[in-house]
Amino acid sequence: MREADGDVFKALADPTRRKILDELAERGGQTLFEICSRLAMKHQLGSSRQAISQHLDVLINSGLVTSRREGRYKFHDIDTRPLDRLTDRWKPSENKEL
Repeated sequence: MREADGDVFKALADPTRRKILDELAERGGQTLFEICSRLAMKHQLGSSRQAISQHLDVLINSGLVTSRREGRYKFHDIDTRPLDRLTDRWKPSENKEL
């Protein structure tokens, strides 16, 4: 297993991070404030902005979230390519005999 794969598994292991990914899958391009607001309203999650920011850092480091800065705002989007890499390794290749 590559180290990057381990980062993805670690990121997905936490229920708060999975909720963040759910929110970004539903609506991308959210700021930290928007993510915190949606988590509080929809999931009754009372985590601080600092805690959510730390969760976002783990997701960014795993490659599951990308961020871009526009002016004074930082927008976050989900990136599912790391999940594709994980699942591709268990898909049977067309050259293998079953």
